[in-house]
Amino acid sequence: MPLDHLLARIWALRWRVLLIAALILGAGGTTIIQWPRQYVAEAMVAPAETTGIATSTLLSSASTVSGLLDTRPTGNFAIYLGALRSAEAAAMLVRDTPLLALITERRAAWPGGAIREALDLRIQADMDDARDWLERNLALTQTLGAVTWNLALPHRDRDFALDALARLHAFAEAKVRADLEEMARRRVAALEARLAREPDLYIRQSLYELLALNQRAGVVVAADEAVAARLVSAPMVGIRPSLPNRPLLLLLLLVAAPMAAVGLVGAGVLLRQASAAPRVMARPLRVEPAE
Repeated sequence: MPLDHLLARIWALRWRVLLIAALILGAGGTTIIQWPRQYVAEAMVAPAETTGIATSTLLSSASTVSGLLDTRPTGNFAIYLGALRSAEAAAMLVRDTPLLALITERRAAWPGGAIREALDLRIQADMDDARDWLERNLALTQTLGAVTWNLALPHRDRDFALDALARLHAFAEAKVRADLEEMARRRVAALEARLAREPDLYIRQSLYELLALNQRAGVVVAADEAVAARLVSAPMVGIRPSLPNRPLLLLLLLVAAPMAAVGLVGAGVLLRQASAAPRVMARPLRVEPAE
């Protein structure tokens, strides 16, 4: 079918287009308005390697210029970001917060709870559900043109969202610090054991230098406030729920509903045209007798 014929046919069915668009707007608008809203706890962090007298610059003589040019997470900060979504972080939330109870309560709510009971599905949340919740909800976004990162965690309970985000940051930072302290302690113990049985004077001098370096590392890790991520903005949450963004979703629905209605009506016209074409071609040709 030519395009001008298709547009003319859609225009002839404009009342049908308006009806379908109204139905889409009604169903979509009701869904958006009834969608439960959530509070979003947010925090801004920056890699400790790029702020102030960083721990990494005191532990080694490596330059941090490459870290400023390459904005991908590296070093202790990369370990920090990985720890935020790790299984240990989910276990910490299960142990210190009522996360499993909140997930179970949400599952048992109507209508999802009724559907799960009818299908005999599990409602009680477990550790796998906590890990899945953490991976789906915790957002890690790098700020464009800067080395800072935004952490965001939404939840229906305002106090829980703020507490969970603060606990996740403290857990990841503590994990990096504990790993560095343990590494320094094991190296010091190994060097002291080697010095106790090493008779060569020159080798002992090198071992003493390594021992001093690792002892300094242990002191720096214990004294520095942030070894992986420095808080630029402490965790905070808005007074009003902000997710989902209802005005934006309604605006997008106002644009998408007429387009979807036109597409559906146009598809129906094309399908009817395609189904009618074989019948027209199947008619026998009438041959006029020659005079």
